[in-house]
Formats: sequence, structure tokens, C-alpha cells
Amino acid sequence: MNTREPEQLLTQAREGSRAALARLISYVEGAGEWHQATAALVYASSAPHVIGLTGAPGAGKSTLTDQLITTALGQGSFAGENPFARVAVVCVDPSSPFSGGALLGDRFRMQGHATDERVYIRSMATRGNLGGLSLAVPDAVRVLGAVGFSVVILETVGVGQMEVDVASTADTTVVVLNPGWGDAVQAEKAGILEVADVFVINKADRAGAAETRRDLERMMDMGPATPWRAPVVDTVASDGRGLDELWRELARHHHYLSGDERASRRRRRVALELDRVLGAMLRESFHAGAGAPRYHEQLDALVAGTTDPYQAARALLFPA
Repeated sequence: MNTREPEQLLTQAREGSRAALARLISYVEGAGEWHQATAALVYASSAPHVIGLTGAPGAGKSTLTDQLITTALGQGSFAGENPFARVAVVCVDPSSPFSGGALLGDRFRMQGHATDERVYIRSMATRGNLGGLSLAVPDAVRVLGAVGFSVVILETVGVGQMEVDVASTADTTVVVLNPGWGDAVQAEKAGILEVADVFVINKADRAGAAETRRDLERMMDMGPATPWRAPVVDTVASDGRGLDELWRELARHHHYLSGDERASRRRRRVALELDRVLGAMLRESFHAGAGAPRYHEQLDALVAGTTDPYQAARALLFPA
């Protein structure tokens, strides 16, 4: 291993090399020394502001992301200064549990930005080593921050615990819904709604948008009072309607995250990242490292019914 290669690639990426940037992100999608050497470099730089979009497949997140890119490049930045000079997008695609392949189709909906030097779009599949997606995404975000992107849009596909985990990478989490989104209680159980900083009712020109807004407002009324109440924004991403209002709410949330609130959120995020790395390293050690024989001993004991998972875990973590 050339120990200086990640450093050289980072220098090249900062000078505008997309090939170098792509390789750095590929390193953090993998495992081992390349991943860790890259992380050691990029975590020394400031983190970008991350806007996370999540919601059910078909909600129109990719079209909304495409419009957000245009808005970010054309509107004033969150600080009220010039528009963002560059915008990065990370699209998280589902991968097959059998082949490991992924659709990686989000780029097709963003072809208008494909040749724009101010925009970098990267698709990442939900497979991976050493923790997979939960480690690769925050590390990729830090790579993008290290090469000069001040804002990153993170788009996830689907609903459920994976998307809640990915949303923990974001400073501002946007939950995208459609009219007739279904039972609010079931959605709340899925864990999606509680992470929202902003709700978007996309395709709001369809029937049922008013009822969806009513359900969201009612659900928030029933919850505990919080310093930030998630606004509900109607959009029609296919023609850009509502994007200016959405951008204003994103900017308002950015300003809300000043001082102690931003520091508190980032501390929680860093704690989650550290916990994930610890868990991934322990799993790797027990499955493939020096602890593998003891792991299989405890696994055999579990199969035989002579121990339970908690005793087995303690035996692995604290061998006599």
C-alpha cells in the first residue's frame, strides 16, 4: 500500500479532479487500510451541511433533489450570502440481498446537471464491509466536505430503520410524502416521522393533499412540544412549485441550528458514528480475526442449547 495515495488523491480532488474524488469515496465504501487512511485525512476537515431526504419509494425524492440542486445554485446560501458555489448529492440505492447489485438509477433523473462542473452526484449501494452503509455514508459526506463542498444533499430510498439511521447523518432531515400517504400511526411506528425537521407533501396537485397536511398537523399536535416544530411544505417537484418555500424553510432550520443546538446534534451524530465503528470492528474481529474460533465455539453452544446469546456475548467480550 502506498500510504501517501489517499493524501495525493485528496490534493487532486481539491484541485478539481473528479476521478480522484470518486476514488476516495470508493475507498470509504470498502474496508481495511485504504478506508481508514482516507478517514484519517477527511475527518480533520470541517463537515458540510447535510440535507437528508427520505421517504417511501415513488414519493418523488429524486425529482425533488434535482430541483433542490437548481435552487441551491440559484438562491442565496443559508448564510444569506451568494448562492452555493458547488453542491454534492449522495443517492443511496437499495442493493439486492442476493446479487449485491443496485439500481443506482437516481442519476437518470438528474441528467440536467450531469455536465455541470458545480455539481457532483454519487450513487451508493446499501451493501458494504465494516458496517456497510451506516459507515460509508458519513465517511463519504466527510470526503465531500474535505474537498470543498459546503452543502451535501443525501437522498435515501425506502422507509424503515435503515433510513432512520441514514437520516442521523443529516443536519436537516426532510421527510417526503404524497397525498394519501396512509395511516399516520403506522408511519410513526416505522420511525420515519419522528426524525423529520421538515415535511414535504410532494405531488401536492393531486387529491388528498389537504387531508395529508391535516393528518400531519394533528399528529404533531398530539406529540410533545418541542423548540422546533417541523413545517409542512407543499411541492410539485415536476414543475418546481413550492421549491422557493422549501428552501426558505431549510434556511430557517439552518439558522435554528446555531450555537448550542448545532453542537448538541453534531455530538449525538459523532457518538452514533463512534458506536457504529466500534460495533463493526468487533464484528469483523469475531468473524474473521483472532476471535473467530471463539465465536464459532459460542455459536455451536447456542445451537446446542447450552448457552444463551447474552452469556455467549459476554464470553466473547470478556474471556476468562
